[in-house]
This record gives sequence, structure tokens and C-alpha cells, in this order.
Amino acid sequence: MDNPSKRPGRLGVGVIGAGKVGAVLGSALRAAGHAVVGVSAVSARSLDRAEVMLPGVPVLEVPVVVERAELVLLAVPDDALPGLVEGLAETNTWQPGQLVVHTSGRYGWRVLEPAVAQGAIPLALHPAMTFTGTSLDLTRLTGACFGVTAPAAVLPIAQALVVEMGSEPFVIDEEQRGLYHAALAHGANHLVTLVAQATQLLGQAGVENPARLIGPLLDAALDNALERGEQALTGPVARGDAGTVRAHLEAIRRASGPDQDIVATYRALARATADRALAGGRLRPEQAESLLDALMGPSDLRDADERPPGE
Repeated sequence: MDNPSKRPGRLGVGVIGAGKVGAVLGSALRAAGHAVVGVSAVSARSLDRAEVMLPGVPVLEVPVVVERAELVLLAVPDDALPGLVEGLAETNTWQPGQLVVHTSGRYGWRVLEPAVAQGAIPLALHPAMTFTGTSLDLTRLTGACFGVTAPAAVLPIAQALVVEMGSEPFVIDEEQRGLYHAALAHGANHLVTLVAQATQLLGQAGVENPARLIGPLLDAALDNALERGEQALTGPVARGDAGTVRAHLEAIRRASGPDQDIVATYRALARATADRALAGGRLRPEQAESLLDALMGPSDLRDADERPPGE
């Protein structure tokens, strides 16, 4: 049976940040045969996570982890990454030939230029998935995708590391990292908000187990949308049912009371849906106009009243 630790090219990995991502990716690299030589952790939660996900790995100060490692995994918040890289460069901690990997979706490899100036090899590996910080994530990594950015000469190294973790690499151009990350955040993070709002309304409608009721519908909608794109659209906006949309807004207003964030979300998403349905030929112009009239909020009505006649 293949022993991962006996494969060629095994590296000593240092993990900076034992958050949900760092601990899991460190564990995945360890499972691929690399040796995790040190981890940095400060909070009680990160210390517990390091103990569970990286048992036996010494918890060390950041400079010591970097000094010991052939591959440094920087799993820190986006805003902290540039300062961390620069600070370690100022103390001449980076080493020639050392692989420096960060997991930020926002940045490409150029955020690592202070380390590159000292001879390090920069790789940006962003896992396109959400993390719990538990062993469950190791299963989810199998078949997951990573956004990979690196100089052309070392891009195969970045891709190989992703494949070793059981995932699929997608090459993202340096200048497109911001758009790439915005797309993922818009899809995944805002989906959570949308589902939370929908289950809240179901609860207010008297449904005891909102997740059980709406779960199959959401699963089907997501599968259909990924397979068929906007052709999977159903519901009152797709049909041009302006009266139903008005009734929805009134029901949500009554349920929400003074907190009208769900009304605003419904209105914004219905408008975007109507615009795209019109552009795609799903709605006739008069249907779209009726929908947009139904979706007008107080500020829209006020703006309309203030316009000069004929505008």
C-alpha cells in the first residue's frame, strides 16, 4: 500500500493561523504525506483546533514556524495578510527557495512580493468552499475547487498541491482575483442571508420546521440553476404576475414590522430578476413595466413625485 510520506517531494509545512481553513488544509497536506513542522495559534479556539486537527504538531511563534518550514501556509484574514508578509520580510525571516502559500480569495501572488524579494516562491491557493474547521471539511475537499494564481514557472507546483489534497485547481489571472472572489462571495454568502430570511418568514407563517419544508425546493432550484442557468427560473416574476408580487411585499411588510430588511432584499432581487428576464426574452416589456411598478418602494415613489411632468 502506498505510504504518502514516502512519496518524492515531501515538504515540511508550517501553518500560520490555526483557523478553520489553516487547520484543515494543514491536515490535508499532512494526509498527502507532507510533514507539518509547526503551527501558530493564539486564541483558545485555534489552540483547540490545532490540537484536534494537527495532533502532535508543536505550537510555535510565527517566525519560528517560518524558519522551520519549506512550505509556509498563510491562512490569515485578508486584511492581515499584507502586513504579515511585509513584517516578516522586514525581519529577514523568509528563506530562498521557500514556498509561501496564502489562502486569500482577494489576493493573487503579488501580495507576497516582499517574500519573493528574499527568494521565496509565491503561490495563491484559495479553496472555493466554506469551512467548519473539523474533519468534515477533509471529506468536502475531495472534489472541491481551488482558485490558483502563481507565476507561470511555478504554476504546476500550485496545481499539484491542490490535486494532492483531492481537489481541482482552476487558474485565475492575477488581475481577475478581485472579480473571482466577489463572484464567490456574492453567490455563497448572500445565499446564506437569503435562506435565513426565507426560513424566518416560514417560521412567522407558523411552519415548525422551515428548513425541512424549503430544503428540497432549494436543492432543486440550485441544481436546476447550475445546469440550465436562467432558463431554470420559475415563479411570479418569470410569469409576469405583478399582482402576486404586490401581495408578497404586503405580506412581508406585515410580518417584518419595523424591521424591513427582507422587504428590501425581496424588492432588489425581484427587480434584478425582472431585468434579466426581460433582457433574455422571458418577459414582454409591458409585463416588466407592471412588475417594476409593483416593486416601487417609498423612495422610488418620492423620486417619481419630484420629477417634472413629462420626465
